[in-house]
Amino acid sequence: MKSRQCKQYLRNMKRSDDSEREKRRKRRRLLQELGEQRIPFLSPSDAGFQQLWESSYSGLALRQAGALPEDLHERVRSALTTLRRRGCLLRDLVRVRDRDVFTAVSRALVGQPGCTYRYLDTRLFTIPWHCEEEERQPQDEGKSEKPCCDPDLRSACKALWELNQYFCTDIQQHRNTRGVKRKHSETENSGEQDISKEESRTEKAEKDRVLEEKGEKTEKEEQKEREEEDLDSGQGCSHSAPPKPSVSGPVRFNVTLVNYMDPAGMTQLKEEPYYGMGKMAVGWHHDENLVPLSPVAVYSYSCPGETKPEVVKVAEKKEGQTSNEGEKGDEEGGSQEEEEEGGNEGTSKEEGEKEKVCWRVGLKVAWDIHTPGLALPLQSGDCYYMTDDLNRTHQHCVLAGDTARFSSTHRVAQCATGTLEYIQKRCSEALENLHTDPETGTKSLHTLLPSTLQLIEDIHNEVEFEWLRQYWFQGHRYARFCSWWSKPMERLETDWKEMERMTQLLLAVVEDESSVQENRRDMAETLLNALTDRQQHRQTWRDRCQSSLAQTLPPEEAPVDRPYWSSDDPDMPLPFDLSDIISRVESLLWRM
Repeated sequence: MKSRQCKQYLRNMKRSDDSEREKRRKRRRLLQELGEQRIPFLSPSDAGFQQLWESSYSGLALRQAGALPEDLHERVRSALTTLRRRGCLLRDLVRVRDRDVFTAVSRALVGQPGCTYRYLDTRLFTIPWHCEEEERQPQDEGKSEKPCCDPDLRSACKALWELNQYFCTDIQQHRNTRGVKRKHSETENSGEQDISKEESRTEKAEKDRVLEEKGEKTEKEEQKEREEEDLDSGQGCSHSAPPKPSVSGPVRFNVTLVNYMDPAGMTQLKEEPYYGMGKMAVGWHHDENLVPLSPVAVYSYSCPGETKPEVVKVAEKKEGQTSNEGEKGDEEGGSQEEEEEGGNEGTSKEEGEKEKVCWRVGLKVAWDIHTPGLALPLQSGDCYYMTDDLNRTHQHCVLAGDTARFSSTHRVAQCATGTLEYIQKRCSEALENLHTDPETGTKSLHTLLPSTLQLIEDIHNEVEFEWLRQYWFQGHRYARFCSWWSKPMERLETDWKEMERMTQLLLAVVEDESSVQENRRDMAETLLNALTDRQQHRQTWRDRCQSSLAQTLPPEEAPVDRPYWSSDDPDMPLPFDLSDIISRVESLLWRM
């Protein structure tokens, strides 16, 4: 990614706070407009449910459990329980509005090797799903290494890949079928319109003949004059419906976010605030960090829960800092779209006993209080697809049932800046500016152009805060059951140390009073901005690692403050605490 792209990426990150404030403002306005009222919503037992689905939620498709092969069901259910039994599904300590909260659901990311998925300021790293084409680890050529996962876990991840393949094929067929139906419908409508036009054309011709005989303007002439007036005033418009959005090419889901939740183990689940749909396991949201207009496929498996107490429950009761993701969450990895509160205790809609105990997915048109909502019950083994632009124009939530539930949520994650290959290329790009004398081993910088130095320092910060600290903040969870990321992270840390050396070399040039560099002040400003940003982020990550919530986690899951080193570490060219260096550069700039 070039410097311009990097700057755009950083600008987008900074805009997130403004976006969240706007969402909170919309929510307050929505609740004020509603007052004590509730927006209606429909379930399958309600009249008009199917019509509402087709007219306002046509991008939602349901695949009932019977549509999937039974042997695939068995393998997937076994895989999900294996991930749970092996301790792969863990609650994330995420960042929401400058505070840490635990997610209500336990989860793991499975997918293409080297992919990551970022949500709520948290980067998840894939457990590879071991399909035939992607078995190879990122290791040195010619070296034989043991597999990154044991056979039990490999088999589980491969079963999820098989489900992924089924979804890719089935959703493509669904899209093709919808396209044929839409085309057929348009053809029928066009035929009816042609007949109607022919009939009206005969009538108009007769009418125009009469008008011409009377010396009056025909409809065609009046229409032409109106069009000319519209063009002159700059107000020309089209009354045709906007085209249906579509994504060309075959569907290729690259990750699945596997979630598990047992409502019996939760101390609080908030009520859905707008419709009175019931208890929310996951609040209203759009799924984030996806390729625009790409579909999402979800497999739902309800099962008997375990009454095993959660490790973090003591801290949750004491601090009240738990996200049931009915307030901010993301079931399935969604955005921070949802609101600060889950709402007041709403009166649930009376439903049949069967729907009361079912898990349900709720949908609504985003920020709309006029269109009724939709609540779709999910039996164990059911799947649903969100296609077209449904994820962009609508929001969805997950309403808790009485049993524990797994979900495997397959998506096309936006991986432009989220793959191992990407960050390795970024490191290579930065290290190209480091020269090592072959005879003396002395290191120096090839170029001192401010634009190049800025790019290198941006990459330096990206590696440290978007990769190394994100990885280690999640403790030793990955290495416990899968070693795929261990060597790549060691390599990234080695490259990062070289970038620390490059920063030291730049500092030496900037502080050299005898230097005749014309752009020395520009270099000093670039360095100061990078160091200030780095110092601030390091302190934030230190605080997060030492927070009271982080301290409640068991040792293997507890955040690790890494990279961290003492000031007398001989292997490190610069200290961890940069405050003294920042003061020196600031003083230098004052003197220039």
